[in-house]
Amino acid sequence: MSKIPTRAEAWEILTEFTQNDALRKHALAVEAAMRAYARKLGADPELWGVTGLLHDFDYERYPTLEDHPLRGSEILEERGIAEEIRRAILGHGDHTGVPRDTEMAKALYAVDELTGFLTACALVRPTKRVGDVPVKSVKKKMKDKAFARSVNRDDIRRGAEELGVELGEHIEFVRDAMTEIASELGLAGESS
Repeated sequence: MSKIPTRAEAWEILTEFTQNDALRKHALAVEAAMRAYARKLGADPELWGVTGLLHDFDYERYPTLEDHPLRGSEILEERGIAEEIRRAILGHGDHTGVPRDTEMAKALYAVDELTGFLTACALVRPTKRVGDVPVKSVKKKMKDKAFARSVNRDDIRRGAEELGVELGEHIEFVRDAMTEIASELGLAGESS
């Protein structure tokens, strides 16, 4: 029997496998963006949110392309987690060959790299606030290959395209979703 975990159950799985604070914050950022897109597209924010929370839960233990997210999908299957969640998670890595054939899978792919890039953009701003990051600045930094070099710019562009959203609008939407939980992400700015 497959199930959709509650947020508490998803958080428990994430924290069981992920000790790294930055990876936990990334999961929270992706969750926030996924919930926002679910609301915008008339989908289930709980389903999309737990999918975002779980998408990289196995990365700390299995960081290679051979293992991530394949090992994670196996673990989730053993725990009875719904196939629609596992397929979306498998689809967030091009190397798995799993097609992104649902709106949820497309959204997960679209927000994954972008949340990391927005975090990097916020951390170099004087205020350290994600809400202060202008879309124009994000687009400019995307052209700078030395900045946040581990973030795949093509994935960000392709993600927006697959989701059917203009890149600037997508950046703004995800930034605003992250701004709602900026304190949890450590991106609410320096306290005075």
